[in-house]
Amino acid sequence: MGKILLEGMEFFAYHGCFHEEQIIGTRFVVDLELEVNTTRAEISDHLEDTINYQTIYGLVRHEMEQKSQLIEHVAHRILQAVKETFPGIGAIQVSVSKVNPPLGGKTKQVSCVLTG
Repeated sequence: MGKILLEGMEFFAYHGCFHEEQIIGTRFVVDLELEVNTTRAEISDHLEDTINYQTIYGLVRHEMEQKSQLIEHVAHRILQAVKETFPGIGAIQVSVSKVNPPLGGKTKQVSCVLTG
């Protein structure tokens, strides 16, 4: 087994509990860790023998485009979309971070991490 990481995917999206957040939007960062059997790809050097990173990115982008109030909900949708598209993936960890959240003080980001 191996791990494929997609790190630091940045999106401008409209997630948040405050009405203003769903109008103004903000930056989000998404990280994925996928546990996969990489043996065939290691030997063959063929894209069809591994997980296509571009497809994964497209799934994440699609879910980030859907407005939600909670990053927990966004992370869950990403997790489900990846699992449904690539059922051969062993374990998945997704982290969705909201950069500069409106908490009334300086905070770099808040994150939700889900595994499945």
